[in-house]
Amino acid sequence: MQTRKLGGLDVSALGLGCMGLSHGYGTPTATKEGVELIRAAVERGVTFFDTAEVYGPFTNESLVGEALEPVRDRVVIATKFGFRDANTQAGLDSRPKHIREVAEASLKRLRTDRIDLLYQHRVDPEVPIEEVAGTVGELIAEGKVLHFGLSEAGPDIIRRAHAEHPVTALQSEYSLWWREPEQTVMPVLEELGIGFVPFSPLGRGFLAGGVDETTTFDAKDFRANLPRFSAEARQANRALVDVIEDLARSRGATRAQIALAWLLAQKPWIAPIPGTTKLHRLDENLASLDLTLSAEDLAEIDEAVSAVPVQGARYPEKLQQFVSR
Repeated sequence: MQTRKLGGLDVSALGLGCMGLSHGYGTPTATKEGVELIRAAVERGVTFFDTAEVYGPFTNESLVGEALEPVRDRVVIATKFGFRDANTQAGLDSRPKHIREVAEASLKRLRTDRIDLLYQHRVDPEVPIEEVAGTVGELIAEGKVLHFGLSEAGPDIIRRAHAEHPVTALQSEYSLWWREPEQTVMPVLEELGIGFVPFSPLGRGFLAGGVDETTTFDAKDFRANLPRFSAEARQANRALVDVIEDLARSRGATRAQIALAWLLAQKPWIAPIPGTTKLHRLDENLASLDLTLSAEDLAEIDEAVSAVPVQGARYPEKLQQFVSR
């Protein structure tokens, strides 16, 4: 397994985003099957696993804890704090007292004595980022947390947080259909030596070709509420999938592998965390590590993708308050 360095943290070049096993994409995966998938990832060399208290809520951390307890010393577990009552609808809460409460509860659900990487899930405008960074720094000094991360934070917040306590990694959406981080946060991350963990590297499944304008979403699938996944947007955005399909066919790869290989080629300090509930998709994703894209390949991909404007916002307006501060 290839590895990447996020700040001072060594992880597998591809991690596993565990959210979809319990949350966000319809009926949760049964515990037995979820544990088996996570352990299969470990067997294949994956060492980087991402979860959060809000996924479920709570059930995803418990699943990850059960799956990884026998191999705890071989893996890196990342989790998050930042929402009131572990509910994204209840608003933000990064008060120091709440950070500590969440960390203690997460440690128990994860069946561990330390959290390798603790992210602020979303920036809380009511709590100075210096207080947040200082509190996580205290947890690090106590040995309960090893590294501090941010999620969906903008350049100013990253700089202020890093000045208070070193930030190991930023987690934000980044893929062939969401490239804003290239202009906004990646220059700052490179300057400060902070790693980047792209979530939804396959565009929540769209770039892999499994979703089109005829797809019907489960009532519990949050994509049904995203502007980018309206039927009209899906029909327009299919042109992007077609471009990736052409590139994949010419290289004997799948669309998902092209999308992941492209991400991995951007910077050596990027470690994407694609999620899946299926073993064959896990294997497909990991095979992207064997796909090397040349400078000419990357230039061709950039040119082709840039010619297809993506339709639809990432989030509905009411959720925009939670991103890129």
